Amino acid sequence: MDSPTSAGNSSATRIVARSSMMDWIRACGLAGVRIDKEQLRRRLSMPQYLRLAMLDSIRKKDADGGDHHFRSSSSDGAPIPEAPMVVFINSRSGGRHGPVLKERLQELISEEQVFDLLDVKPHEFVRYGLACLEKWASNGDICAKETRRNIRVVVAGGDGTVGWVLGCLGELHQKGRDPVPPVAIIPLGTGNDLSRSFGWGGSFPFAWRSAIKKTLQRATTGPICRLDSWHLVVQMPGGEVIDPPHSLKATEECHLDQTLEIEGNVPDKVNCYEGVFYNYFSIGMDAQVAYGFHHLRNEKPYLAQGPISNKMIYSSYSCTQGWFLTPCMSDPSLRGLKNILRIHIKRARCSEWEQIPVPKSVRAIVALNLHNYGSGRNPWGKLKPDYLEKRGFVEAHADDGLLEIFGLKQGWHASFVMVELITAKHIAQASSIRLELRGGEWKDAFMQMDGEPWKQAMSQEHSTFVEIKRVPYQSQMISKE
Repeated sequence: MDSPTSAGNSSATRIVARSSMMDWIRACGLAGVRIDKEQLRRRLSMPQYLRLAMLDSIRKKDADGGDHHFRSSSSDGAPIPEAPMVVFINSRSGGRHGPVLKERLQELISEEQVFDLLDVKPHEFVRYGLACLEKWASNGDICAKETRRNIRVVVAGGDGTVGWVLGCLGELHQKGRDPVPPVAIIPLGTGNDLSRSFGWGGSFPFAWRSAIKKTLQRATTGPICRLDSWHLVVQMPGGEVIDPPHSLKATEECHLDQTLEIEGNVPDKVNCYEGVFYNYFSIGMDAQVAYGFHHLRNEKPYLAQGPISNKMIYSSYSCTQGWFLTPCMSDPSLRGLKNILRIHIKRARCSEWEQIPVPKSVRAIVALNLHNYGSGRNPWGKLKPDYLEKRGFVEAHADDGLLEIFGLKQGWHASFVMVELITAKHIAQASSIRLELRGGEWKDAFMQMDGEPWKQAMSQEHSTFVEIKRVPYQSQMISKE
C-alpha cells in the first residue's frame, strides 16, 4: 500500500536530525554584511518625546497621559524613524534569559521601546501607547503619524507569549484602528513552532550576540505574511476552569452555533470561557503531560533552565503519565477519547455540520493550524496529491481557513509520529469544529491551546462543549524569508 506521505519525506530509515541552534543561526543570517550598531539604532528608535509620551500613557493607563511631551516638544525637525519598532520580552521564557536579552535590546534600540511583559502588558500598549500616537497623528503631528503607520513589533518569548501579543493586537482589527503592526519573533520558548513556521528558527543562541542585531534588521525588512487565528468557546455545566491560562477568559455569554442543536437536557447554569489560538488546540494525553510539566516548571523553576532541559523534563514527565508503554485499556483514565467525545465539523465551503467518528484508541486529538507541532514536527505530513484527492483534503497552509485534525494513539504511535517516521492518524480538515464531552468514568479532561494547558472538570449528567471557529480577520506576521 502506498504511503500517504510524499516520497521525499517517507523514508522509514531516515530520522531527521535537527540542530535548533544551527537552524536559528541560518534563520538570522549570521553570514553576510556587518550591521553597524549606531545606524541600526537610528533606523529603529523613535524621537525621545514620542517614546516618553507612549510610556507615560501606558503607565497612567490613559491615552492623554503623555500630552505634556507634545506640548513641550515640537515635531518640526524631529527625525522620522525609518523602521520604528517595539519589543515585548517574556522574561520567564527560555530558561529565564529574558533579562539578558532585554539589556542588549535596550542598547540597540532604546529603553522605552523594550517592554518586559511582567511590567507592561500588550493590551496596555495597544489601548494607551498606540492610542497616544493615533491621537497626536490626528492632531497633525507628522512624526507621530508616520511612526504609527510604520511601527513593527518583535516578541521575544514562546508560542504562548506570541499568541498573547497577537490577540491584543487583534483589538485594532475589531475597532477599525488600522494598520495593525506586523510581528516578528525571537524564540525563547520550548517548542517555538510559530517561530519556526515563519523562518525565525527554533531557539535563541545567546552565545551569538551579533545575531540580535541581524534579527532586528530582518524584522525591519522581512515580508508580511498572513496567519489564521481561531476563536474557541468552552461551555460547561456549572463549575469553573481552575487556574485557566491567560489566553482563556471567563465570559458571561456563550455564543455556540445555533444551527447545531444540543441533544439532551441543558443544565440550569452554565459557565463560559473563550480565547484565541494560532497554532493548535488539543485534548487528551498530550495536554495532560503539558499540564503536569507546566505546573512542575512553575513550582520548581530551577529545574527548567533552558529549552534542552525543558525537553528532557517534558519527556520524563510523559513516561510517568502513561504516555509510553501503557496499554489504553489498563486504566479508565487512559482509554481512548472515543469513550467521552463526539466531534462535529464544517468542511471547507460547507455550511452544514457533519458528525465524524472518533477513531478507536486515539488518546489525543489535535486541531492544527500550522505545519509545525511539538518543536518543529509535521505530524500531518506532506501528503501526495492522489491521497489528498482521495480523502477530500487540500494542501495545508497557515492562512487557508482550515484546521487539520489528527489523532495520536498509543505511545509507540506518538513516538514514531514525533520522529516523523510515520504521519499521525488523519481525521479531517475543517473550517469549524464542535467537541462534545461527557464524563463517564472520567472526572477531568485535559486541554491546551498553543502550549497553554488546563484541566477541564467533566460531568456525567451534562455535556461540556468546545466550539472552534475562524476569526474573521487574519494576523500579520513578518517572515524571515
